[in-house]
Amino acid sequence: MMNKKLIPAYLLTFVNVLGFSILMPVLPFIVKDYGAPKWVFGLLLTLYSTFQFIGAPVLGSLSDSAGRKPILLISQFGTLLSWVIFLIALSLPNFSAFGIAFPLIIIAFSRILDGITGGNASVTNAYVADITTRDEKAYVFGYLGGIAGIGMIIGPALGGLAASSPLGYSGTILVSITISVITLFTIYYWLKESHHEEHRAPRQKQSLWKIINIPGRVRDIDPSPVVKVLFIVKLFFSSMMGFYIGTMALFLIDLFKFDASEMGIFFLVAGTFLAFNQAFLSKRFVQKFGEYQTLIIGLSLCMVGMVAITLTINFYFFIGFYYILNLGLSLCFPTFNALISIHANPEKLGAVMGISESIGSFAMALFPVIGALMYTQLGFELYYIISGLPFIALILAVKAIRKLGTKAFE
Repeated sequence: MMNKKLIPAYLLTFVNVLGFSILMPVLPFIVKDYGAPKWVFGLLLTLYSTFQFIGAPVLGSLSDSAGRKPILLISQFGTLLSWVIFLIALSLPNFSAFGIAFPLIIIAFSRILDGITGGNASVTNAYVADITTRDEKAYVFGYLGGIAGIGMIIGPALGGLAASSPLGYSGTILVSITISVITLFTIYYWLKESHHEEHRAPRQKQSLWKIINIPGRVRDIDPSPVVKVLFIVKLFFSSMMGFYIGTMALFLIDLFKFDASEMGIFFLVAGTFLAFNQAFLSKRFVQKFGEYQTLIIGLSLCMVGMVAITLTINFYFFIGFYYILNLGLSLCFPTFNALISIHANPEKLGAVMGISESIGSFAMALFPVIGALMYTQLGFELYYIISGLPFIALILAVKAIRKLGTKAFE
């Protein structure tokens, strides 16, 4: 779907993914170069997601009362500022503060800022839901998944190649700054407000406790039984993703002795899978099985793929096994967003999407650093434990469809 109204949303999705993926091949090496242990890598990921967890519901709710465009402009400016701070950190002298290299502390601050403003994914999803019909939602969120996959292709490749240039890690950050500036101007000049005043909800003040109290926020918006089930299933799926994100780069370095450039190439391949699967295969699965059954298939593939990647040290066999996991992820990502947006109250769509993003951010805040710590003790055997998370999600999804009936999820 090449609706011009969706182009800013596509670009925002791309930039949000790029903000994470461009660091994937280089962040472990930045941490290592500053003499920090592996768990610091997980901590930097956790800081981003912790503050995204706080920022997502605030931005989502604000977009319900103030409109989508102004919130997207503010959040994108924050992302740009965070990259500038990251760049400054790389030029600072390396001395220890509180037992950690001072530049890493400033990098941590930049990830916090990017996390707070990176919660705009909930606003982007709400914007897309505003301007699409019921029948378009699953496909458009699939296309957004494809765009995210492109970000996963281009981001690591750009990150690895730029880090290999004479500019080093600064080259990676300069690329991110350039793309953020382009996105900011695109939002300002191209994006049209989709949530008009007559549909806006009154602004409500939120305490920090109310923001982090996800069950309380769910009670406040009183979503449909289907949305409640999706929230719970997403929690287990997102927990798996938190462990995966916090350990996969470490696993690849140990298994294949990758450097930053080779890591970028691997994630280039992985991103190609993700883009193709979400943009094309997920649509075919939805057409044949429907959104909810596609989600169940995706969870099953995640469970199998998480175990399969531990079964070989041959790179080509590994890629084949990894594709199983990748396809599972590709089927889950767009169907969660589509199902939640379809069954949410339109007047509370920003808040609902904010909770959905908060669930993912909560898991990403908690489990990457735990995963990195556990990986140092267990190695690849950790993935046998992780595979239990999509298995639990699968059981809950199947039980829900039996309890509520197939029609409830249509």
